[in-house]
Amino acid sequence: MQIQYTTANSDDDLKDILSLQAENLPKTLSDNEIKSQGFVTLEHSFGLIKEMNETEPHIIAKSDNNVIGYILSMTKKAKLVFPILYPMFDVFDKTVYNGKTVSEYNYIIVGQVCVSKNFRGLGVFDHCYEAYSNLHKNRYDFAITEIAQTNLRSINAHKRIGFSELTRYTDSNKNTWIIVIWDWTNSR
Repeated sequence: MQIQYTTANSDDDLKDILSLQAENLPKTLSDNEIKSQGFVTLEHSFGLIKEMNETEPHIIAKSDNNVIGYILSMTKKAKLVFPILYPMFDVFDKTVYNGKTVSEYNYIIVGQVCVSKNFRGLGVFDHCYEAYSNLHKNRYDFAITEIAQTNLRSINAHKRIGFSELTRYTDSNKNTWIIVIWDWTNSR
């Protein structure tokens, strides 16, 4: 099985990302799937995912010309677009990392990560992150993201890649989020 790791380069790639995203939203998964396989939280529109890709390209994994995994790239501009992320950005303004608040750094946000059910356990997640790091590590200090505390599969996968927990917060809906960071400053 041939898997190619690249950036999203066409509208078809972006539509494939949205299809894979739709298959992995909590509303389409059983409670058992959510617990054992993880889930994605945000549902993006085509226009928004395209705008994000034009700012910083998304990483995709393709097999037989179909997207089977992705990592969405977001910059600080996301604060203006995603009201649901305001609490995360507030935490960035208050959390100190190595003597500065997170918001003072030049960082990239992992907007979302997903691997197709049929391709899990094959290293797709790791290879997508390798491509993500290769693309961004020379221009950003670190990658940062938040993961729902209930998404144990994602938490463990991110730790395996090299992310470490920075802080936690609870939003107004009583959901606890873990903010994790992958510091690239020592790997340049």
